[in-house]
Amino acid sequence: MNTARTHFLAGFRGGLPFLLVLIPFSLLFGVLAVETGLDLGQTMAMSALVIAGASQFTALQLIADNAPLLVALVTALAVNLRMAMYSASLAAHLGHAPLWQRALVAYTLVDQTYGASITYFQDRPGLGLRDKLAFYSGAVLAVCPAWYVFTFVGAVAGTAIPEALALDFAVPVTFLALVAPQLKSLAHVTAALVSVVLALALAWMPFGLGLLVAAGCAMLAGAAVETWGPGRPRQEARP
Repeated sequence: MNTARTHFLAGFRGGLPFLLVLIPFSLLFGVLAVETGLDLGQTMAMSALVIAGASQFTALQLIADNAPLLVALVTALAVNLRMAMYSASLAAHLGHAPLWQRALVAYTLVDQTYGASITYFQDRPGLGLRDKLAFYSGAVLAVCPAWYVFTFVGAVAGTAIPEALALDFAVPVTFLALVAPQLKSLAHVTAALVSVVLALALAWMPFGLGLLVAAGCAMLAGAAVETWGPGRPRQEARP
């Protein structure tokens, strides 16, 4: 018989594989944050308040490039727009939870907790709200404390971590592992291809503005394919 404890442990196990890339990812952020000029308190505050690696790396890069504050904020926000899509996707499963629980879900919603949870929920359409929250909580326990701990280790260790470890491999590997299984439709594939091609083509733009353009065009392309693409039911012509 399935219980909340069973699903909690399943969520914890589901989150553990992400540590293979999350640990070097968080170590790298801690190192780069200190090298950029943030002190230990600022580095940990950024990780605790933002808890979104990609946007944190983006903001750090723009700070290092002396970009205007508004540009840094807007670009980091654009990188994090995927969280709005994650939220809309999870709302169908967790949207009836009490407000305080939804607030905790919103705070701990990161790529890894979403990736583990949405697959589990979709594979078990009869799962109740209590069990879904239990699974999500297990995934959070596996993922989020490690982000704080190893950000701290990276910030404290700093340059003591040898460059030969090549921690920066974790950034692309994390997103490949999360995005690839979700490319289940022509609209998804189209959006991914448009974003990659434009991001590379517009890499010359200052302050990462090409990323904003690529993200916007990718969303428009995906929406267009979803709306007008093959397999979309057509409305019958009225007499």
